[in-house]
Amino acid sequence: MPESLHVEAGDDRVVATLSRPEVRNAIDQDMIDRLHEVCAELEARPRTLILIGSGGVFASGADIAQLRDRRAADARRGINTHAFERVRALPMPVIAAVDGYALGGGAELAYAADLRLGTPRVRIGNPETGLGIIAAAGATWRLPQIVGEARAAELLLTGRIIDADEAVAWGLLSSLHEPDDLLAAAHALADRIAANDPLATQHTKRALAAPADAHPGLELELQAELFESPEKERRMTAFLERRAR
Repeated sequence: MPESLHVEAGDDRVVATLSRPEVRNAIDQDMIDRLHEVCAELEARPRTLILIGSGGVFASGADIAQLRDRRAADARRGINTHAFERVRALPMPVIAAVDGYALGGGAELAYAADLRLGTPRVRIGNPETGLGIIAAAGATWRLPQIVGEARAAELLLTGRIIDADEAVAWGLLSSLHEPDDLLAAAHALADRIAANDPLATQHTKRALAAPADAHPGLELELQAELFESPEKERRMTAFLERRAR
């Protein structure tokens, strides 16, 4: 049976490709199980994660054939929710490289990433209410943080799907690239991340994700730890030596 999530692991990054092209990479239970496996690996050994879809599609949503048969107990289990929360909480940044459709659960997986870039053929949104359900895997609280409450309400209450230009204008995507260049652009972001101190990057992600009442105390404690790190000493010394040349 083909893998629903193809994983390529490197020293400083992992590329996870959603790979169910016959159903436009619809997110099924097997894919969720594989996401949990990837998260466990990255929790144990932090690296940047790149999420990308196969066949010119990120993910068309949850697998409707499975979703139709789920009942109240399944909803309360938060099958997709908990997987996407785990993706969001990974120590190092997560990059979603979005091409084509990112709908429903596929959009919510993209929202869980720290960085999102796309192609001109992106179509992204949450049409769940048209199927008699709500977007319950992160959209109702993550999307307002990304695009603001008014725009999030419009998308979630109407089920409207927006194109790539509107997604960039709203800040949902940071940049657009041709489909053949998308993975390279994601790797370029990962390269920039890899050039920095991993611990400083992890602490920055922690500060970004913290609730408002944790600031500024959290930053000061994280900075205090970094001020004592040998890597801070090494990097600042190298900077001063370069400047003195």
